[in-house]
Amino acid sequence: MSDIFVTQPSMPDFDEYTEILKNLWQTKYLTNMGKYHKIFQDRLRDFLETDNIELFVNGHMAIELSLQAFNFPPGTEIITTPFTFASTTHAIVRNNLKPVFCDIDPENFTLDAGKIENLITKKTAAIMPVHVYGNICAVEKISVLAEKYNLKIIYDAAHAFGEKYKGKSVANFGDVSCFSFHSTKVFHSIEGGAACFRDKKSGRKLYHLKNFGISGPENVDGIGANAKMNEFCAAMGICNLKNFERDISAREKIYRRYIENLDGIAGLKLNFIPAEVKSNYGYFPVIFNPEICGATRDKVFADLENIGVHARKYFYPLTNAFDCYKGIFNPKDTPTALKISDRVLTLPIYPNLPEETVDKICEEIRRTLGKL
Repeated sequence: MSDIFVTQPSMPDFDEYTEILKNLWQTKYLTNMGKYHKIFQDRLRDFLETDNIELFVNGHMAIELSLQAFNFPPGTEIITTPFTFASTTHAIVRNNLKPVFCDIDPENFTLDAGKIENLITKKTAAIMPVHVYGNICAVEKISVLAEKYNLKIIYDAAHAFGEKYKGKSVANFGDVSCFSFHSTKVFHSIEGGAACFRDKKSGRKLYHLKNFGISGPENVDGIGANAKMNEFCAAMGICNLKNFERDISAREKIYRRYIENLDGIAGLKLNFIPAEVKSNYGYFPVIFNPEICGATRDKVFADLENIGVHARKYFYPLTNAFDCYKGIFNPKDTPTALKISDRVLTLPIYPNLPEETVDKICEEIRRTLGKL
């Protein structure tokens, strides 16, 4: 079996993409909110069923500049999760804000909404939850808390593109929902990101921040970054968006194949999708309880590596355990997240992954666990 990675980017028809590129060669208009940027933005607005959307060079800048747009004073506290990618925590810290880590729900790995309120202080200004593996956060409970304490909600929705909860697009939760269109995601534009926001004033601020603070041809009245999406990425996004539902259908088949193979094995926790969630089947995490299943996560990881299957310890380590935050945060303050982080492995899942390969991956897992 040739090397199998945890994900593989979906690609559009080559001729369809290069047809757009021909126009770029003719116009020489490659960036600065060009024709395809506008088309992509409009189509995403319709697809995500949201009123307001701004595109970015990547998902991290969507989060970082969304935080900056609220103009929180330095040292302001943002309640968030350590069970996430580095981007979430770094975006807070790079804005001179303080992440306050809340533990996670052991069932769906998102913020434990029942533990948020005890972390709220006079310095708290916002909650930044993460829809982990496409599992939707406790949006109703978080909304009630935010309203009670007058807090902003900035969702890291990098894992949740195209999802719905009780029929509502995930793009419409909170004050801002941020997406990543990195090539490893279920939907990509090579690199890219977006922020969907409730208040139109946020959109004007985000546009300003991503374009150097420029407000007119001869007027720069703010300090901004360069976080604009280029036309090549926008073109890829336009092409890939057409195939999104087809890709999700293919991912669902892979997801169900894993369930058929692994469900019922003692000591394995699988990620089942609630009926009220329309999933994008972006990830297939498995939690290994070594006391019951007979092997550690790391042993399973190593045995899969030996046959060319590159699963991922995702998320490990916790962000509050990073070397750069050593002595500042203590991962033992979030014990559930720490336990899950030590036991989780995400398995390969992408549209053209053969079901026979899924079977071989699961066979190797069962072999490691002594279940053959």
